[in-house]
Amino acid sequence: MDYYQDSYRPDSGGGYDAPPRDGYGGGGGDYQRQNNPPLLTEKIFHDRKEFFLDLKENNRGRVLKITEKVGGRRDTIMVPMEVMQDLYEALGRIMDYERGLE
Repeated sequence: MDYYQDSYRPDSGGGYDAPPRDGYGGGGGDYQRQNNPPLLTEKIFHDRKEFFLDLKENNRGRVLKITEKVGGRRDTIMVPMEVMQDLYEALGRIMDYERGLE
């Protein structure tokens, strides 16, 4: 099981489908997916892409769930809040570098 595995709620009104149930849980019979609603959700739309940024909380702590949806396909990463400052600084360096390329 993933460290911060969680799922979107199909009835959350977030505009995206619930992930498939197969392939999760490693075959454990007592495994249950967490179904906590996001504490905060931000959406970004660009061309055919949609990005969802969900601040979630589970029994392991808070996590930023970043999902990209393109043409029905979804990719998700989980970023523990303990890593967010490093991620923020790295994104700033990338943006500064990219501005210098213009």
